[in-house]
Amino acid sequence: MHPNLTKMKILITGASGFIGSFIVEEALRQGFETWAVVRKSSSKAYLQDERINFIELNLSSKSKLVEQLRGHDFDYVVHAAGVTKCLDKHDFTRINTEGTKNLIDALLEVGMPLKRFVFISSLSIFGAIKEQQPYEEIKESDTPRPNTAYGKSKLAAEQYLEQMASRVPYIILRPTGVYGPREKDYFIMAKSIKQHSDFAVGYKRQDITFVYVKDVVQAVFLALNKGENGRKYFLSDGKVYQSETFSNLIHEELGRPWWIRIKAPIWVLRVVTFFGEYIGRATGKVTALNNDKYNILRQRNWRCDIQPAINELGYKPEYDLQRGVKDTIKWYKDNQWL
Repeated sequence: MHPNLTKMKILITGASGFIGSFIVEEALRQGFETWAVVRKSSSKAYLQDERINFIELNLSSKSKLVEQLRGHDFDYVVHAAGVTKCLDKHDFTRINTEGTKNLIDALLEVGMPLKRFVFISSLSIFGAIKEQQPYEEIKESDTPRPNTAYGKSKLAAEQYLEQMASRVPYIILRPTGVYGPREKDYFIMAKSIKQHSDFAVGYKRQDITFVYVKDVVQAVFLALNKGENGRKYFLSDGKVYQSETFSNLIHEELGRPWWIRIKAPIWVLRVVTFFGEYIGRATGKVTALNNDKYNILRQRNWRCDIQPAINELGYKPEYDLQRGVKDTIKWYKDNQWL
């Protein structure tokens, strides 16, 4: 670790979550005084290290945040808190957009002398653009057209940060599909394959990109001191895959169980997600098969340009899909998920 970073203080929101818990581990490894934002209801299953300082922050209230943050002085804030699926689409705005806005406003009100604010956004803010074959990479200069409630809420949060550019030294990271140990959505696919079925939709070519969680974390720590304020960087492993590649690799790591592969037209997905959303509302349980998921799965082009992250941050993805899936499936097995 760089000598002048010793005992710098870092605040990590969403610390008990999938990406956040890995950010906490890396902050400790690099010698930061690490503050993990948790709620009373948060699981601390992946936050067992005794060096972690816990802080409860109410992101839904700026005035409460001001109270809770007063007296603290953090050098860095990594804002990884957020929701990727909700029963009520208004919750995306409330949590992802308003929560970000409240945090920024509160940090400014208490006069926090931040060196850098890193916001974890998403490639999803662009929606289904550049869908004509041959697919081109989505670039920072492209205009976002989010087609999901999630993407819209993340874009609105980005736009608020832009408004605060003169007062907040920020960098935005836009990872593509993040997978790895502890992740629960891609895990559904692994579970399905173990139970002998693989389900894909759409007959038009789909170019998919992935990024392993530890590569996202690598970019977060590079962004603390590198890159220009106000810049937005895409993150992937630098490769492009076809939809069946991921399930083929999972199948391989599971010891090749017999399986049935079903490829259905898009309208079947529309029916499934429509009923998934309806059942979710009726039972009060959030399901992965919802209207947002429909728009995500039918999107055909997930290519993105990571060259600026490589050039400006020094980002070097270490996990291609084969290595990442191997480690992920091993973790699922070791932890009795599979």
